[in-house]
Amino acid sequence: MEAHGSPMGSAAHRLTSFLPDRLAERMMQTAGIDRLASLHAAVDIVRRGGTISIIGVYGGAADPMPMLTMFDKQIQLRMGQANVRRWADDIIPLLTDDDPLGVDSFASHRMPLEEGPHGYEIFQHKKDGACKIVLSP
Repeated sequence: MEAHGSPMGSAAHRLTSFLPDRLAERMMQTAGIDRLASLHAAVDIVRRGGTISIIGVYGGAADPMPMLTMFDKQIQLRMGQANVRRWADDIIPLLTDDDPLGVDSFASHRMPLEEGPHGYEIFQHKKDGACKIVLSP
């Protein structure tokens, strides 16, 4: 789900947060909207006959999509949740204390949790060779 995007979606999320949990849950299941700015941008920029692959979760029952544009451009949509069960049996034996995949030394930076905002900044701008930052409490 997007962290930002539609002002209307953001307002609806804020309003729903004031409702009792049971009512808010029911409302989001039937009339929920998600922030679709990047998905709408993908529809706008994909070539005619192109494919849009959605690798996130868009979870609103009332999400308006530009269906006429999508049909006109003959867009293909590919989407789904991570099928982790498919690979779990192959990966789990590799997750030992021996670290055969080298993930323990992959982090380029380690810093305390208090320096999280700085860590995000250097990662975003790829400063100081940042490729993986581990924050420790």
